[in-house]
Amino acid sequence: MTTSSCVMGFAPLISPGARVLVLGTMPGVKSLREQQYYAHPRNAFWPIAAQVLGFDAHADYAARCMALTNAGIALWDVLQACEREGSLDANIQAETAVPNDFQGFLHAYPDIQHVCFNGAKAAALYRRHVLPALAVTRELQYFDLPSTSPAHAAMSWQEKLARWQRALLV
Repeated sequence: MTTSSCVMGFAPLISPGARVLVLGTMPGVKSLREQQYYAHPRNAFWPIAAQVLGFDAHADYAARCMALTNAGIALWDVLQACEREGSLDANIQAETAVPNDFQGFLHAYPDIQHVCFNGAKAAALYRRHVLPALAVTRELQYFDLPSTSPAHAAMSWQEKLARWQRALLV
C-alpha cells in the first residue's frame, strides 16, 4: 500500500509589473526540499528560461529568480495544497486539490496578461478549479505548454524550447 501526504505550495515569485505568469501544478519533492521552484536537476525549466531570456542557467537560485522577475515573468502553481505521493502530477488526489487564490492574485497584479501552463495537468486543474469562479475584468491570454518535467520526455528539448520561447516573449 502506498501513502500520500499533504503538500503545500510556495508563495508566488513575482514583482510589480509582471506581465507573464507561469503556472505549474505543485512543487515536486526536490523543489519542496530545496524550497525552490523547478529544483529537480533534470527539469528543463531553468535551462529553457535561461536560453530564452539570456541569463546563466547555472547561476544561483536568487540570480535566476531576479532574471525572471526583471523580464516581467512570475512563477506560481495552480494548487495551494493537495495530497500526493511522490512528485508526479498523476499522483495528485483530485478530491484533495485546493487551488490558489487567483482572484486576489490577479487583482493584486493587474499587469498580468499572459498565463503559461507548464504542462497539461496544470492547465486542466486551472480550468477545472479556477476558471469557473474567476471574475477578472481584463482578457487573459492562455498558453498550454509542454511540461518541463523530466517525466515528459515525449518531446525533444529543442521542441520544448521553441514552444516556450513563443510564449515567454509575447
